[in-house]
Amino acid sequence: MKDVNILKNAGIDVAKGLEILGDMEMYDETLNDFLEESDNRLPKMETFKKNNDMENYAILAHSMKSDSKYLGFTRLAELSLDHEMEGKANNSNYINEHYDELMAEAYRIINVVKQYLGK
Repeated sequence: MKDVNILKNAGIDVAKGLEILGDMEMYDETLNDFLEESDNRLPKMETFKKNNDMENYAILAHSMKSDSKYLGFTRLAELSLDHEMEGKANNSNYINEHYDELMAEAYRIINVVKQYLGK
């Protein structure tokens, strides 16, 4: 059985996620979806950043923000929002200066979720 304390001890607000998603079964399914989407989303964000395509970068940052809010990834949601807004403002300097911080938090969350799900 999955130990929800793995998530909670990593600062994930599971209760917030359950308010939105209803039960642990749906929460776990959504965690799986987040992992699968991250495999696609994060490399695309890197490409858009490198190509200075702030419009598409902002779209993916928005998507990550939304997923993070649903799942209780508070810090990742905050960072993603910042990147979304700065991407919409075409502020590539901000994106480049703070990209590593965003990715570090994204990968931290991914690793915690993988540990929780036993992957």
